[in-house]
Amino acid sequence: MSKRDRYYASPIGSVPDFSFNEAVVQVFDDMIERSGPGYASVIALTGQLAARFAGAQDAVYDLGCSTGASLFSMRQHLPHTTRLIGIDTSAPMIEQCRANLAKQASGCDVALIEGDVAATTFEPAAFFALNFTLQFIPTEQRAPLISRIAKATRLGGALVLSEKIRFDDAHQQQLHTDMHHEFKRRQGYSDLEISQKRSALEQVMHPETLDIHRQRLRAAGYRSCEVWFQCFNFMSLVAIR
Repeated sequence: MSKRDRYYASPIGSVPDFSFNEAVVQVFDDMIERSGPGYASVIALTGQLAARFAGAQDAVYDLGCSTGASLFSMRQHLPHTTRLIGIDTSAPMIEQCRANLAKQASGCDVALIEGDVAATTFEPAAFFALNFTLQFIPTEQRAPLISRIAKATRLGGALVLSEKIRFDDAHQQQLHTDMHHEFKRRQGYSDLEISQKRSALEQVMHPETLDIHRQRLRAAGYRSCEVWFQCFNFMSLVAIR
């Protein structure tokens, strides 16, 4: 079980850039659940969506699998013969993911790969989950990645893309930012924790607008894409090939 997140609870003179290191991994599950509005719903329903598009002989990917929450969800919904593949660039994440999945009594086999999803060649698959991962990938690498995912997605298959987004309208941007921060306060985070984490993320997480995501998905070859979940500045799209 993840420890209580107190990673930014003490004052830090010069806040370093956020990274998915071993210390973060220890508190990651608590951190993301208390920081991301609607995160638990997105993860739980990712498994249901995967089952809608993937069958017994299909491959299914979780790109940026972190500690395995989306893999766990999909494993509960998919046939035992489905091939689940999780990829993450962080070695501590992969280690924790493997330990978490080992605690699950049954389900299809999961292949875990330590690697950069932006440099991975994908085999043909029925379903891809890209939950809160693209925002950490350099902007110039995003279109090529989505294009490669689309080409690997079989016709009738789908991609679930979940992200924190920004708004072109300054009033909407401020509103959703304020609501997000209030959400975090209600989850027990102090203003110091909120401020220091925001500073840590400034250079490593770059949210984009919903329109940019839609345009990129359509350009890659997905025939339709729609928002199926949104809470404040956190949303999830389902794109169908």
